Amino acid sequence: MRSTLASPPAATDAPTDCSTGTPNDAANDLVRALEELARAQREAAAQLARDLDRPRAGLGLLRLLERCGAVQVSDVATRLRVDVSVASRQVSTLVDAGYVRRTVDDDDRRARTIELTETGRHLAAESSRQIALLVARTFAGWTGDELATATRTIRAVAATMTPDQEEHHAR
Repeated sequence: MRSTLASPPAATDAPTDCSTGTPNDAANDLVRALEELARAQREAAAQLARDLDRPRAGLGLLRLLERCGAVQVSDVATRLRVDVSVASRQVSTLVDAGYVRRTVDDDDRRARTIELTETGRHLAAESSRQIALLVARTFAGWTGDELATATRTIRAVAATMTPDQEEHHAR
């Protein structure tokens, strides 16, 4: 895993097809770039989990709860773009570890919400601190404009690829 990049890759740095050496079409380039981004993100998340000595799966949920406060498991599933059963397993793991607690929803007594415990808040804060350090190291060579452009582009791609949230929630 590279810890720093001197500058963002140039738009002309298109990979070539491994088997023929010919340039890929734009759609295949995008798919490959997304695969590379997903691998890089997994590697960075795995390193963060090792640094914190915690399982990688629950760190995203801890950070979500740090940002959003108490939410229902169905909201966790929607925001993390996973099935409710996956979100429920992650919640149960974090409850068992003492990082999250389930409470009764004040607005709907039948529903349960989840929220960080004090220990969970400390782990989420340390996770955020470690991520800030990683981002600072990784993108030290990028300008603010380059970061803003990358952020807008990644969000646009994610929005384009995101299925209708109602449909996703029904899964």
